[in-house]
Amino acid sequence: MSAPETGPDPKQIRAMFGSIARGYDRANNVLSGGIHHLWRRKLVRWSGAAPGDRVLDCATGTGDLAIAFARVVGDSGAVTGTDFSPEMLEPAPTKAERAGVKVAFRPADVTALPFADAAFDVASISFGIRNVVDRVGGLREMARVVRPGGRVMVLEFGQPDSAVFGPLFNFYSRKVLPRLGGLLTGNYEAYSYLDRSAGAFPCRDEFLALMEQTGLLTQLEWRSYTGGIAYAYRGVRA
Repeated sequence: MSAPETGPDPKQIRAMFGSIARGYDRANNVLSGGIHHLWRRKLVRWSGAAPGDRVLDCATGTGDLAIAFARVVGDSGAVTGTDFSPEMLEPAPTKAERAGVKVAFRPADVTALPFADAAFDVASISFGIRNVVDRVGGLREMARVVRPGGRVMVLEFGQPDSAVFGPLFNFYSRKVLPRLGGLLTGNYEAYSYLDRSAGAFPCRDEFLALMEQTGLLTQLEWRSYTGGIAYAYRGVRA
């Protein structure tokens, strides 16, 4: 039997995100050229979310994916955004208000979600699962709170698979991203960690294997975005 897939120390991750929360949105927009918003919109479309649906967005951070879902499910639906970093959640309600949508934000750990079984139609997490110490446990919790036939959606960094684009992106992520992210947030190590964690994170079929280990998800699929910088994953609650 293989060893369980585990992530970094949660106390260190909570402290790291707390330290960069104030400059997080600006850094994301600069470092990705704003393309992370496109990735999130694609994930929402692939999830099949519709007006009236109930959506849970885990590790929501400052709320970007939760807001994208809220635009789709409308006033007849309901979106809840959770994060285990209170500092990251602070800007989220104001962002949702400015976007003209309603999202309920609350602190919660994805490995111990305070929600009933089958409470949602969709559960999502973007750029957060690699920071979870018990990744299969977190995915299992997301599957637990989704109704049968509901979807678990994951958006995460991975490794580009292009022989031409891959080396160019690797140079950017290793040499440019940590320095620029450090300048924008004051925390060089946080963005150095981003490169290290994304480069080592299981992607494509390897990540689907983690979703399969939950014992609750079927119809597992993945898609790559922007040459494999990011990957989207979908599983259906059995």
